Amino acid sequence: MLRTAIPERNWVNIQWLTRLRWAESAGQAATVLVGQFLLDGALPIAPLFAVIAVGLLSNIAIELYFFGDRRPSRAAARPVHERQIALLMMLDIAVLTGLLYFTGGPHNPFAFLYVVRISLATVLVRALWSWMLVGLSFVGFGILLVAHQPLAIPDDRRAVGMWVALGVASAFVVHFLRRITGALSERDAELTKARGLAARQERLASLATMAAGAAHELSTPLGTVALAAKELEHALTKAAATELAEDARLIRDQVGRCRTILEQMAQGAGTVGESVAASTVGELLDEAMAGIRDAPGVHCEVPAELARTPLRLPPRAVSQALRSLITNAQDASPPNTAVVVAVRCEAGALELAIRDRGGGMPGEILARIGEPFFTTKSPGRGMGLGLFLARAVIEAVGGTLEIDSATGTGTEVLVVLPTDVAHARRPAGAAPFGADRTPESIPREVVSKPA
Repeated sequence: MLRTAIPERNWVNIQWLTRLRWAESAGQAATVLVGQFLLDGALPIAPLFAVIAVGLLSNIAIELYFFGDRRPSRAAARPVHERQIALLMMLDIAVLTGLLYFTGGPHNPFAFLYVVRISLATVLVRALWSWMLVGLSFVGFGILLVAHQPLAIPDDRRAVGMWVALGVASAFVVHFLRRITGALSERDAELTKARGLAARQERLASLATMAAGAAHELSTPLGTVALAAKELEHALTKAAATELAEDARLIRDQVGRCRTILEQMAQGAGTVGESVAASTVGELLDEAMAGIRDAPGVHCEVPAELARTPLRLPPRAVSQALRSLITNAQDASPPNTAVVVAVRCEAGALELAIRDRGGGMPGEILARIGEPFFTTKSPGRGMGLGLFLARAVIEAVGGTLEIDSATGTGTEVLVVLPTDVAHARRPAGAAPFGADRTPESIPREVVSKPA
Protein backbone atom coordinates (compact mmCIF):
# COMPACT_ATOMS: atom_id res chain seq x y z
CA MET A 1 0.00 0.00 0.00
CA LEU A 2 2.91 2.36 0.75
CA ARG A 3 4.35 1.84 -2.74
CA THR A 4 0.99 2.79 -4.16
CA ALA A 5 0.67 5.85 -1.92
CA ILE A 6 4.03 7.38 -2.93
CA PRO A 7 3.23 7.68 -6.69
CA GLU A 8 -0.16 9.12 -5.75
CA ARG A 9 1.54 11.78 -3.60
CA ASN A 10 3.98 12.56 -6.40
CA TRP A 11 1.10 13.01 -8.82
CA VAL A 12 -0.60 15.48 -6.48
CA ASN A 13 2.72 17.26 -5.89
CA ILE A 14 3.52 17.72 -9.58
CA GLN A 15 0.04 19.12 -10.21
CA TRP A 16 0.34 21.77 -7.51
CA LEU A 17 3.98 22.54 -8.30
CA THR A 18 3.05 23.18 -11.93
CA ARG A 19 0.30 25.58 -10.88
CA LEU A 20 2.70 27.33 -8.51
CA ARG A 21 5.26 27.77 -11.30
CA TRP A 22 2.67 29.34 -13.59
CA ALA A 23 1.79 31.84 -10.88
CA GLU A 24 5.46 32.35 -10.12
CA SER A 25 6.35 33.14 -13.74
CA ALA A 26 3.50 35.63 -13.96
CA GLY A 27 4.55 37.21 -10.66
CA GLN A 28 8.18 37.46 -11.76
CA ALA A 29 7.22 39.17 -15.02
CA ALA A 30 4.90 41.58 -13.21
CA THR A 31 7.57 42.38 -10.61
CA VAL A 32 10.14 43.13 -13.30
CA LEU A 33 7.75 45.49 -15.10
CA VAL A 34 6.77 47.29 -11.90
CA GLY A 35 10.42 47.51 -10.81
CA GLN A 36 11.37 48.92 -14.19
CA PHE A 37 8.78 51.65 -13.71
CA LEU A 38 9.76 52.46 -10.10
CA LEU A 39 13.49 52.47 -10.84
CA ASP A 40 13.16 54.64 -13.96
CA GLY A 41 14.26 51.97 -16.42
CA ALA A 42 17.35 50.82 -14.52
CA LEU A 43 16.60 47.08 -14.85
CA PRO A 44 18.15 44.95 -17.65
CA ILE A 45 14.87 43.85 -19.19
CA ALA A 46 16.21 41.48 -21.86
CA PRO A 47 18.31 39.24 -19.55
CA LEU A 48 15.59 39.17 -16.91
CA PHE A 49 12.89 38.05 -19.34
CA ALA A 50 15.29 35.50 -20.81
CA VAL A 51 15.70 33.95 -17.34
CA ILE A 52 11.93 34.02 -16.77
CA ALA A 53 11.47 32.31 -20.16
CA VAL A 54 13.61 29.38 -18.97
CA GLY A 55 11.18 28.67 -16.15
CA LEU A 56 8.19 29.25 -18.41
CA LEU A 57 9.42 26.89 -21.14
CA SER A 58 10.25 24.19 -18.58
CA ASN A 59 6.70 24.42 -17.23
CA ILE A 60 5.27 24.07 -20.73
CA ALA A 61 7.40 20.96 -21.19
CA ILE A 62 6.07 19.53 -17.90
CA GLU A 63 2.48 20.22 -18.97
CA LEU A 64 3.00 18.51 -22.33
CA TYR A 65 4.82 15.54 -20.82
CA PHE A 66 2.44 14.75 -17.96
CA PHE A 67 -0.89 16.33 -18.92
CA GLY A 68 -0.72 17.11 -22.64
CA ASP A 69 -2.59 14.03 -23.93
CA ARG A 70 -5.46 14.54 -21.45
CA ARG A 71 -5.32 11.06 -20.00
CA PRO A 72 -8.68 10.13 -18.50
CA SER A 73 -7.36 8.84 -15.17
CA ARG A 74 -4.32 8.79 -12.94
CA ALA A 75 -3.97 5.08 -13.51
CA ALA A 76 -3.29 5.75 -17.22
CA ALA A 77 -1.02 8.76 -16.63
CA ARG A 78 2.78 8.81 -16.80
CA PRO A 79 4.42 7.88 -13.51
CA VAL A 80 5.79 10.82 -11.52
CA HIS A 81 9.12 10.25 -9.77
CA GLU A 82 10.33 12.25 -6.82
CA ARG A 83 13.61 13.04 -8.56
CA GLN A 84 11.66 14.82 -11.32
CA ILE A 85 10.01 17.06 -8.75
CA ALA A 86 13.35 17.73 -7.04
CA LEU A 87 15.12 18.57 -10.33
CA LEU A 88 12.29 20.93 -11.22
CA MET A 89 12.70 22.72 -7.89
CA MET A 90 16.47 22.90 -8.45
CA LEU A 91 15.78 24.62 -11.76
CA ASP A 92 13.54 27.10 -9.94
CA ILE A 93 16.36 27.91 -7.51
CA ALA A 94 18.68 28.46 -10.48
CA VAL A 95 16.11 30.78 -12.09
CA LEU A 96 15.74 32.75 -8.85
CA THR A 97 19.53 33.03 -8.59
CA GLY A 98 19.69 34.33 -12.18
CA LEU A 99 17.03 36.96 -11.52
CA LEU A 100 18.78 38.11 -8.38
CA TYR A 101 22.14 38.24 -10.22
CA PHE A 102 20.82 40.93 -12.57
CA THR A 103 18.99 42.89 -9.86
CA GLY A 104 21.46 43.60 -7.07
CA GLY A 105 22.25 40.10 -5.80
CA PRO A 106 22.02 39.71 -2.00
CA HIS A 107 20.89 43.34 -1.65
CA ASN A 108 17.65 42.62 -3.52
CA PRO A 109 14.69 42.49 -1.06
CA PHE A 110 13.39 39.37 -2.83
CA ALA A 111 16.52 37.38 -1.95
CA PHE A 112 14.81 35.58 0.93
CA LEU A 113 12.44 33.87 -1.57
CA TYR A 114 14.97 31.06 -1.27
CA VAL A 115 13.15 30.25 1.95
CA VAL A 116 9.90 29.71 0.00
CA ARG A 117 11.57 27.08 -2.18
CA ILE A 118 12.99 25.32 0.88
CA SER A 119 9.58 25.38 2.61
CA LEU A 120 7.97 23.74 -0.42
CA ALA A 121 10.74 21.16 -0.57
CA THR A 122 10.01 20.00 2.97
CA VAL A 123 6.45 19.16 1.87
CA LEU A 124 6.99 17.86 -1.65
CA VAL A 125 10.12 15.68 -1.41
CA ARG A 126 11.93 13.53 1.10
CA ALA A 127 14.60 14.72 3.49
CA LEU A 128 17.54 13.84 1.20
CA TRP A 129 16.22 15.97 -1.66
CA SER A 130 15.21 18.74 0.75
CA TRP A 131 18.73 18.99 2.13
CA MET A 132 20.14 19.00 -1.40
CA LEU A 133 17.87 21.95 -2.22
CA VAL A 134 19.02 23.68 0.97
CA GLY A 135 22.62 23.20 -0.13
CA LEU A 136 21.88 24.49 -3.62
CA SER A 137 20.18 27.59 -2.18
CA PHE A 138 23.18 28.15 0.10
CA VAL A 139 25.57 27.88 -2.83
CA GLY A 140 23.41 30.12 -5.03
CA PHE A 141 23.26 32.87 -2.42
CA GLY A 142 27.01 32.50 -1.85
CA ILE A 143 27.64 33.07 -5.56
CA LEU A 144 25.55 36.23 -5.38
CA LEU A 145 27.72 37.49 -2.53
CA VAL A 146 30.77 37.18 -4.78
CA ALA A 147 29.37 38.14 -8.20
CA HIS A 148 26.30 40.13 -9.17
CA GLN A 149 25.34 43.20 -11.14
CA PRO A 150 24.92 46.10 -8.72
CA LEU A 151 21.65 47.95 -8.75
CA ALA A 152 21.13 51.31 -7.07
CA ILE A 153 17.89 51.14 -5.06
CA PRO A 154 16.84 54.12 -2.91
CA ASP A 155 16.37 53.28 0.76
CA ASP A 156 12.67 54.16 0.77
CA ARG A 157 11.96 51.96 -2.23
CA ARG A 158 14.12 49.19 -0.79
CA ALA A 159 11.91 49.20 2.31
CA VAL A 160 8.79 49.03 0.13
CA GLY A 161 10.37 46.17 -1.80
CA MET A 162 11.08 44.24 1.41
CA TRP A 163 7.50 44.78 2.50
CA VAL A 164 6.14 43.51 -0.83
CA ALA A 165 8.57 40.58 -0.84
CA LEU A 166 7.43 39.57 2.64
CA GLY A 167 3.79 39.66 1.54
CA VAL A 168 4.47 37.66 -1.62
CA ALA A 169 6.52 35.03 0.19
CA SER A 170 3.97 34.67 2.98
CA ALA A 171 1.07 34.42 0.51
CA PHE A 172 2.83 31.74 -1.53
CA VAL A 173 3.81 29.70 1.50
CA VAL A 174 0.41 29.83 3.22
CA HIS A 175 -1.76 29.38 0.12
CA PHE A 176 0.09 26.63 -1.66
CA LEU A 177 1.19 24.70 1.40
CA ARG A 178 -2.41 24.61 2.60
CA ARG A 179 -3.63 23.54 -0.84
CA ILE A 180 -0.98 20.85 -1.15
CA THR A 181 -1.54 19.47 2.34
CA GLY A 182 -5.31 19.56 1.72
CA ALA A 183 -4.91 17.59 -1.50
CA LEU A 184 -2.66 15.08 0.24
CA SER A 185 -5.15 14.73 3.08
CA GLU A 186 -7.85 14.00 0.52
CA ARG A 187 -5.68 11.33 -1.06
CA ASP A 188 -4.94 9.84 2.37
CA ALA A 189 -8.69 9.70 3.07
CA GLU A 190 -9.24 7.91 -0.24
CA LEU A 191 -6.47 5.44 0.60
CA THR A 192 -8.00 4.83 4.02
CA LYS A 193 -11.33 4.17 2.34
CA ALA A 194 -9.65 1.80 -0.11
CA ARG A 195 -8.00 -0.07 2.77
CA GLY A 196 -11.38 -0.42 4.47
CA LEU A 197 -12.90 -1.76 1.26
CA ALA A 198 -10.04 -4.24 0.87
CA ALA A 199 -10.49 -5.39 4.46
CA ARG A 200 -14.22 -5.91 3.91
CA GLN A 201 -13.51 -7.87 0.75
CA GLU A 202 -11.06 -10.06 2.64
CA ARG A 203 -13.64 -10.77 5.32
CA LEU A 204 -16.19 -11.43 2.59
CA ALA A 205 -13.83 -13.93 0.97
CA SER A 206 -13.36 -15.64 4.33
CA LEU A 207 -17.12 -15.87 4.79
CA ALA A 208 -17.46 -17.24 1.27
CA THR A 209 -14.90 -19.94 2.03
CA MET A 210 -16.69 -20.86 5.25
CA ALA A 211 -20.05 -20.88 3.47
CA ALA A 212 -18.78 -23.10 0.66
CA GLY A 213 -17.28 -25.51 3.18
CA ALA A 214 -20.52 -25.63 5.17
CA ALA A 215 -22.52 -26.21 2.01
CA HIS A 216 -20.27 -29.08 1.02
CA GLU A 217 -20.45 -30.70 4.45
CA LEU A 218 -24.24 -30.31 4.79
CA SER A 219 -25.17 -31.48 1.31
CA THR A 220 -24.76 -35.18 2.15
CA PRO A 221 -26.88 -35.29 5.35
CA LEU A 222 -29.56 -33.12 3.71
CA GLY A 223 -29.65 -35.49 0.76
CA THR A 224 -30.11 -38.39 3.16
CA VAL A 225 -32.92 -36.56 4.99
CA ALA A 226 -34.63 -35.78 1.67
CA LEU A 227 -34.41 -39.42 0.55
CA ALA A 228 -35.74 -40.69 3.88
CA ALA A 229 -38.58 -38.15 3.83
CA LYS A 230 -39.52 -39.23 0.32
CA GLU A 231 -39.64 -42.90 1.32
CA LEU A 232 -41.61 -42.00 4.44
CA GLU A 233 -44.10 -39.99 2.37
CA HIS A 234 -44.65 -42.89 -0.01
CA ALA A 235 -45.17 -45.30 2.90
CA LEU A 236 -47.60 -43.00 4.69
CA THR A 237 -49.51 -42.35 1.48
CA LYS A 238 -49.99 -46.10 0.99
CA ALA A 239 -51.08 -46.41 4.62
CA ALA A 240 -53.65 -43.65 4.06
CA ALA A 241 -52.06 -41.53 6.82
CA THR A 242 -52.84 -38.29 5.06
CA GLU A 243 -51.77 -35.86 7.80
CA LEU A 244 -48.48 -37.62 8.41
CA ALA A 245 -47.84 -37.77 4.66
CA GLU A 246 -48.36 -33.98 4.52
CA ASP A 247 -45.81 -33.60 7.30
CA ALA A 248 -43.33 -35.73 5.38
CA ARG A 249 -43.97 -33.65 2.24
CA LEU A 250 -43.35 -30.48 4.30
CA ILE A 251 -40.02 -31.93 5.43
CA ARG A 252 -39.08 -32.56 1.80
CA ASP A 253 -40.04 -29.00 0.81
CA GLN A 254 -38.01 -27.50 3.62
CA VAL A 255 -35.05 -29.71 2.78
CA GLY A 256 -35.33 -28.55 -0.83
CA ARG A 257 -35.31 -24.95 0.36
CA CYS A 258 -32.21 -25.63 2.46
CA ARG A 259 -30.47 -27.17 -0.53
CA THR A 260 -31.30 -24.10 -2.63
CA ILE A 261 -29.78 -21.88 0.03
CA LEU A 262 -26.72 -24.12 0.19
CA GLU A 263 -26.31 -23.87 -3.58
CA GLN A 264 -26.17 -20.09 -3.21
CA MET A 265 -23.67 -20.48 -0.38
CA ALA A 266 -21.57 -22.77 -2.54
CA GLN A 267 -21.30 -19.93 -5.06
CA GLY A 268 -19.76 -17.89 -2.27
CA ALA A 269 -21.01 -14.83 -0.44
CA GLY A 270 -21.49 -11.76 -2.58
CA THR A 271 -20.07 -11.76 -6.08
CA VAL A 272 -17.59 -14.59 -5.48
CA GLY A 273 -18.19 -17.23 -8.10
CA GLU A 274 -20.88 -15.38 -10.06
CA SER A 275 -20.10 -13.85 -13.42
CA VAL A 276 -21.23 -10.45 -14.66
CA ALA A 277 -24.30 -10.55 -16.89
CA ALA A 278 -26.50 -8.08 -18.73
CA SER A 279 -29.72 -7.12 -16.99
CA THR A 280 -32.13 -4.22 -16.57
CA VAL A 281 -33.36 -2.30 -13.57
CA GLY A 282 -36.81 -3.87 -13.86
CA GLU A 283 -35.41 -7.40 -13.98
CA LEU A 284 -33.12 -6.72 -11.04
CA LEU A 285 -36.01 -5.43 -8.90
CA ASP A 286 -38.29 -8.31 -9.95
CA GLU A 287 -35.68 -10.79 -8.77
CA ALA A 288 -35.06 -8.81 -5.58
CA MET A 289 -38.79 -8.78 -4.77
CA ALA A 290 -39.09 -12.56 -5.22
CA GLY A 291 -39.65 -14.09 -1.81
CA ILE A 292 -40.34 -10.76 -0.09
CA ARG A 293 -43.16 -11.25 2.37
CA ASP A 294 -46.33 -9.22 1.91
CA ALA A 295 -46.64 -7.64 5.33
CA PRO A 296 -45.85 -4.85 5.67
CA GLY A 297 -46.29 -3.89 2.02
CA VAL A 298 -43.52 -2.79 -0.32
CA HIS A 299 -44.24 0.10 -2.65
CA CYS A 300 -41.90 0.38 -5.66
CA GLU A 301 -41.58 3.71 -7.46
CA VAL A 302 -39.84 2.99 -10.74
CA PRO A 303 -40.33 5.31 -13.73
CA ALA A 304 -41.03 3.37 -16.92
CA GLU A 305 -37.99 4.75 -18.71
CA LEU A 306 -35.68 3.70 -15.86
CA ALA A 307 -37.05 0.16 -15.71
CA ARG A 308 -35.36 -0.50 -19.07
CA THR A 309 -31.99 0.95 -18.02
CA PRO A 310 -29.26 -1.61 -18.86
CA LEU A 311 -26.99 -2.94 -16.13
CA ARG A 312 -23.92 -5.16 -16.14
CA LEU A 313 -23.44 -6.84 -12.78
CA PRO A 314 -23.85 -10.19 -11.00
CA PRO A 315 -27.68 -10.14 -10.96
CA ARG A 316 -28.31 -12.79 -8.34
CA ALA A 317 -25.81 -11.38 -5.86
CA VAL A 318 -27.02 -7.79 -6.23
CA SER A 319 -30.71 -8.75 -6.12
CA GLN A 320 -30.04 -10.80 -3.00
CA ALA A 321 -28.32 -7.79 -1.44
CA LEU A 322 -31.32 -5.59 -2.26
CA ARG A 323 -33.68 -8.25 -0.90
CA SER A 324 -31.75 -8.27 2.37
CA LEU A 325 -32.01 -4.47 2.64
CA ILE A 326 -35.76 -4.54 1.93
CA THR A 327 -36.27 -7.28 4.51
CA ASN A 328 -34.38 -5.22 7.09
CA ALA A 329 -36.64 -2.26 6.30
CA GLN A 330 -39.70 -4.47 6.77
CA ASP A 331 -38.41 -5.68 10.13
CA ALA A 332 -37.90 -2.08 11.25
CA SER A 333 -41.32 -0.85 10.08
CA PRO A 334 -44.37 -0.94 12.35
CA PRO A 335 -47.51 -2.87 11.30
CA ASN A 336 -49.73 -1.44 8.54
CA THR A 337 -46.94 0.65 7.05
CA ALA A 338 -45.24 0.34 3.70
CA VAL A 339 -41.57 0.16 2.81
CA VAL A 340 -40.84 2.47 -0.12
CA VAL A 341 -38.33 1.46 -2.79
CA ALA A 342 -37.78 4.47 -5.07
CA VAL A 343 -35.54 4.53 -8.13
CA ARG A 344 -34.08 7.45 -10.02
CA CYS A 345 -31.09 8.24 -12.23
CA GLU A 346 -28.74 10.95 -11.03
CA ALA A 347 -25.67 12.02 -13.04
CA GLY A 348 -25.62 8.75 -14.97
CA ALA A 349 -25.76 6.54 -11.86
CA LEU A 350 -28.72 4.48 -10.70
CA GLU A 351 -30.02 5.35 -7.23
CA LEU A 352 -32.28 3.01 -5.24
CA ALA A 353 -33.62 4.44 -1.99
CA ILE A 354 -35.11 1.97 0.49
CA ARG A 355 -36.99 3.85 3.19
CA ASP A 356 -38.81 2.53 6.23
CA ARG A 357 -40.98 4.31 8.76
CA GLY A 358 -39.51 2.74 11.86
CA GLY A 359 -38.07 4.38 14.91
CA GLY A 360 -34.67 5.14 13.35
CA MET A 361 -31.28 4.61 14.94
CA PRO A 362 -29.29 6.79 17.35
CA GLY A 363 -25.81 7.91 16.38
CA GLU A 364 -23.94 5.28 18.38
CA ILE A 365 -25.88 2.47 16.66
CA LEU A 366 -25.56 4.08 13.22
CA ALA A 367 -21.77 4.25 13.66
CA ARG A 368 -21.57 0.45 14.10
CA ILE A 369 -24.31 -0.66 11.74
CA GLY A 370 -22.91 -2.81 8.96
CA GLU A 371 -20.19 -4.40 11.06
CA PRO A 372 -20.15 -8.20 10.73
CA PHE A 373 -22.12 -10.00 13.46
CA PHE A 374 -23.51 -6.72 14.85
CA THR A 375 -27.31 -6.65 14.87
CA THR A 376 -30.09 -4.72 16.58
CA LYS A 377 -32.59 -7.55 16.09
CA SER A 378 -33.72 -9.83 18.86
CA PRO A 379 -31.82 -13.13 19.31
CA GLY A 380 -32.69 -15.71 16.68
CA ARG A 381 -33.88 -13.15 14.09
CA GLY A 382 -30.55 -12.25 12.56
CA MET A 383 -26.80 -12.82 12.67
CA GLY A 384 -25.71 -9.29 11.73
CA LEU A 385 -24.33 -10.30 8.32
CA GLY A 386 -27.05 -9.11 5.95
CA LEU A 387 -26.04 -5.44 5.77
CA PHE A 388 -22.34 -6.29 5.81
CA LEU A 389 -22.70 -8.66 2.85
CA ALA A 390 -24.99 -6.24 1.01
CA ARG A 391 -22.45 -3.43 1.33
CA ALA A 392 -19.62 -5.72 0.22
CA VAL A 393 -21.57 -6.85 -2.86
CA ILE A 394 -22.56 -3.32 -3.89
CA GLU A 395 -19.05 -1.93 -3.43
CA ALA A 396 -17.59 -4.90 -5.35
CA VAL A 397 -19.60 -3.92 -8.45
CA GLY A 398 -18.49 -0.28 -8.21
CA GLY A 399 -21.45 1.09 -6.26
CA THR A 400 -21.93 2.73 -2.88
CA LEU A 401 -24.26 2.19 0.06
CA GLU A 402 -25.17 5.05 2.41
CA ILE A 403 -27.40 4.97 5.48
CA ASP A 404 -29.28 8.01 6.72
CA SER A 405 -31.11 7.59 10.00
CA ALA A 406 -32.04 9.44 13.15
CA THR A 407 -34.18 8.57 16.13
CA GLY A 408 -37.86 9.03 15.35
CA THR A 409 -37.42 9.71 11.60
CA GLY A 410 -36.98 6.24 10.14
CA THR A 411 -34.06 4.99 8.09
CA GLU A 412 -33.15 5.38 4.44
CA VAL A 413 -30.62 3.17 2.72
CA LEU A 414 -29.36 4.69 -0.53
CA VAL A 415 -27.78 2.27 -3.00
CA VAL A 416 -25.92 3.81 -5.96
CA LEU A 417 -25.10 1.44 -8.82
CA PRO A 418 -23.18 2.20 -12.03
CA THR A 419 -25.31 1.63 -15.12
CA ASP A 420 -24.22 0.24 -18.46
CA VAL A 421 -24.65 3.75 -19.92
CA ALA A 422 -22.43 5.75 -17.57
CA HIS A 423 -20.44 5.03 -14.45
CA ALA A 424 -20.63 8.40 -12.73
CA ARG A 425 -21.13 8.48 -8.99
CA ARG A 426 -23.69 10.43 -7.02
CA PRO A 427 -22.50 14.05 -6.72
CA ALA A 428 -21.01 14.96 -3.37
CA GLY A 429 -23.30 17.09 -1.24
CA ALA A 430 -26.49 16.08 -3.02
CA ALA A 431 -29.55 15.84 -0.81
CA PRO A 432 -30.36 12.30 0.32
CA PHE A 433 -32.87 10.82 -2.08
CA GLY A 434 -36.26 10.46 -0.49
CA ALA A 435 -35.50 12.91 2.31
CA ASP A 436 -38.41 15.07 1.19
CA ARG A 437 -40.88 12.20 1.55
CA THR A 438 -43.26 12.15 4.47
CA PRO A 439 -45.37 9.28 5.81
CA GLU A 440 -48.46 11.03 4.49
CA SER A 441 -47.07 11.00 0.95
CA ILE A 442 -47.08 7.18 0.79
CA PRO A 443 -50.27 5.94 -0.90
CA ARG A 444 -52.48 4.17 1.60
CA GLU A 445 -53.69 1.62 -0.95
CA VAL A 446 -50.26 -0.04 -0.97
CA VAL A 447 -50.33 -0.71 2.76
CA SER A 448 -50.94 -4.37 3.41
CA LYS A 449 -52.95 -5.83 6.24
CA PRO A 450 -50.96 -7.39 9.04
CA ALA A 451 -50.13 -11.06 8.59
